[in-house]
Amino acid sequence: MRNSDLDEFESFLGTVDSWLDLITNYILEGWSSGFVEGFNNRVKVLKRRCYGIFDVKTMFQRLSLDLDGYEKFGFT
Repeated sequence: MRNSDLDEFESFLGTVDSWLDLITNYILEGWSSGFVEGFNNRVKVLKRRCYGIFDVKTMFQRLSLDLDGYEKFGFT
């Protein structure tokens, strides 16, 4: 059943074989890297918004404000 004339199907099955352990972990345990990927995306957006800021302290202040600062000041 694994042998077919469809190259795309063979490629798909190869991908499933490569990632089978991680797919199984997600289905059984609900584990994913979504939080980390979301955080990395926020940092990348911050870097683009702060283009030209060379002071590391200012950069970390901006990161802190963007991550949870608005709730501290009552904004949602």
